[in-house]
Amino acid sequence: MKQYLDLVRMVMEQGSWQSNRTGVRTLSMPGAMLRFDLLNDGFPAVTTRKLAFKSAIGEMVGFLRGCRSAAGFRELGCKVWDQNANENVQWLANPYRLGEDDLGSVYGVQWRAWPAYKLVPAADSRIIEDAQQRGYARVGELTNESGVRCVLLYKAVDQLRQCLDTIIENPTDRRILFHGWNHAQLDEMALPPCHLLYQFLPNVEKREISLCLYLRSNDLGLGTGFNLTEGAALLTLVGRLTGYTPRWFTYFIADAHIYENHLPMLEEQLKREPFPAPRLVLSDRIPDYAKTGRYEPEWLEKVEPSDFTLEGYRHHPPLTAPMAV
Repeated sequence: MKQYLDLVRMVMEQGSWQSNRTGVRTLSMPGAMLRFDLLNDGFPAVTTRKLAFKSAIGEMVGFLRGCRSAAGFRELGCKVWDQNANENVQWLANPYRLGEDDLGSVYGVQWRAWPAYKLVPAADSRIIEDAQQRGYARVGELTNESGVRCVLLYKAVDQLRQCLDTIIENPTDRRILFHGWNHAQLDEMALPPCHLLYQFLPNVEKREISLCLYLRSNDLGLGTGFNLTEGAALLTLVGRLTGYTPRWFTYFIADAHIYENHLPMLEEQLKREPFPAPRLVLSDRIPDYAKTGRYEPEWLEKVEPSDFTLEGYRHHPPLTAPMAV
């Protein structure tokens, strides 16, 4: 975790004060990167304070299930969405909010059921037929702005499942990625995605798989520990289900920032010496493709938070700070 602490120190020393939507100032720096060797260096868990590991894993499992309700995340042991669902003034006034605990089309909704549409001239039967063969359903007809009668086609795209399928079928593809930045639905979300682009990179010769994660914005005090945990755990799970050993986890941050009221917590962490990294262990009940030769991607929805355990996790005493909403 030394590189995480080095980044915190750098933002403290070189960052600039910025205003933002929360009303709490941040020290911010554009462009940062962390890189972890999961095979040789262990799991990137914060050790200078206690990591809310169960909560972070619960959130990730909620994403895998396409959860859009704070209640659903709470059932998985994660309460971090409660405030965004029920105390965010802008979201409470949003007409797309469906009621208490609703979060809208956040993260996992886009990961597992991205709403995809095609508007095709009704005369183009070849294109319509091709789209239907690809899983699109005909949902209506309308006339476009040029007066042409068109067919509207729709399907929900499971981006994450497509990534696993491609890792199995075409692992040298350099387009194995999914993202959550759906322009058409940003106004339907309690919070637009911060960690928004994930790209998997299999190495067929070494039977290793790596992940690059891009974040448009990252709260170094509270968010980074959560997001590192989720990204590394997701990479490990995908490796298990596709027969690859998780290797490099690279973490890109566009706006790396520290909230003003998080400074005391982080200053205390900088005084503490990190402990050695722990090891992530997955439950034996999750099938290992490398051992069974069976591809079982349905386990993306079947995993439970209890299937993920940190072994050898030593940490300093807990520290807390308020989350900016």
